[in-house]
Amino acid sequence: MNTINSSPNSPYSDSYQPHLLLMKIVLIIFIAFELSCSGTTSSANSQESDHTRAIFVFGDSLVDVGNNNYVPLTIGKCDYFPYGIDFPGSISPTGRFTNGRTVVDIIGEELGLEYYIPPYLAPTTVGDVVLRGVNYASGGAGILNDTGAFLGGRISMDAQLDNFADTRNYIISNADVGGSLTSPNTFSKTLLQRALYIVVMGSNDFIGNYFSPVPSVSAPKPASLEMFVESLISRFREQLTRLYDMDARKIAVANVGPVGCTPLERTLNPLYATGDSCISFVNNAAILFNKKLKSLLMELNSNLVESKFVYADVYSILSHLIDNYQSYGFENYDSPCCKILAGAIQDLLPCSPTSILCGDRSKYVFWDMAHPTDATNVILAKRLLNDDSKDISPMNIRQLYYA
Repeated sequence: MNTINSSPNSPYSDSYQPHLLLMKIVLIIFIAFELSCSGTTSSANSQESDHTRAIFVFGDSLVDVGNNNYVPLTIGKCDYFPYGIDFPGSISPTGRFTNGRTVVDIIGEELGLEYYIPPYLAPTTVGDVVLRGVNYASGGAGILNDTGAFLGGRISMDAQLDNFADTRNYIISNADVGGSLTSPNTFSKTLLQRALYIVVMGSNDFIGNYFSPVPSVSAPKPASLEMFVESLISRFREQLTRLYDMDARKIAVANVGPVGCTPLERTLNPLYATGDSCISFVNNAAILFNKKLKSLLMELNSNLVESKFVYADVYSILSHLIDNYQSYGFENYDSPCCKILAGAIQDLLPCSPTSILCGDRSKYVFWDMAHPTDATNVILAKRLLNDDSKDISPMNIRQLYYA
């Protein structure tokens, strides 16, 4: 059963049973090839020839590729133009909260994938499609289950892990001969442990929870920011450990970006904005969380055997880009390309079919009130893929993918 906080029928339900024999054959061939390729990734040439590994994605609207299109009773959707207007080959909106590709789309392209990782809830994400990876991310989602409650339906991190458990169970049930859900055999275990896992979560816990002007009716806020951050880290520890317990070994975790620099936060807090500065108290909260997150990932690497948790410093990359936007080729860093109305209200609302677009979308850092443009995502993805420990540690995503 897939989980949304209330969900439709699972794409791994009994209605797909006629395909199980074919699925077993495909899985066995696929993973046998994976095994034959093991040990061949020590050089650049062997990396290029190595078989594609699966990628599983968890997160919020920054990496949602269309799951919220299928979430009932939510206002957190972008299944209409101009969202997706620059997505390659797109003739209809994709459900991505940007004009083009998300950062994980671009990471997949750069790693040589000839497809985009599909959304879990899409009716076509069934059968052998899941062997290549699945995207579970949902706009409005957070580490805490009550984050984003004002949006209505969304798939929290806990619910995304429930959905991944369904995917894992499906793979094990249809691939392993003599295996079980609690003791999978070599075939599925190899696929799952060689896969890359990307987690982009936490921004909404601040802008859609702690600092949200819309109070949550389901859970009171802690008395202090420090207590709130501790509650996030404690819950995230449990979630990442659960992911590890489901055979994930190579996990890249993005920290929270400079959310105080978004057009949304600048507009919500005009009294705290001085000149060209971002909203410092919001960014300071992200910095506090990020410091504790980095320590958490070091702790998990020490305590969980064969784990490779990678800390992706999105905050530093985007802060440097915003502070030096012209050197990156941008002309605007503090307002959205996609505007609804003139005046400050344009920075508080998502795009609409009647929105006015900027003249050159590649020159804007932000697409709407909170999400980066395709151009910004390209820079972020390439830094995370290829850069050194200044941006991502203890290895970059390309190295993690082939580890």
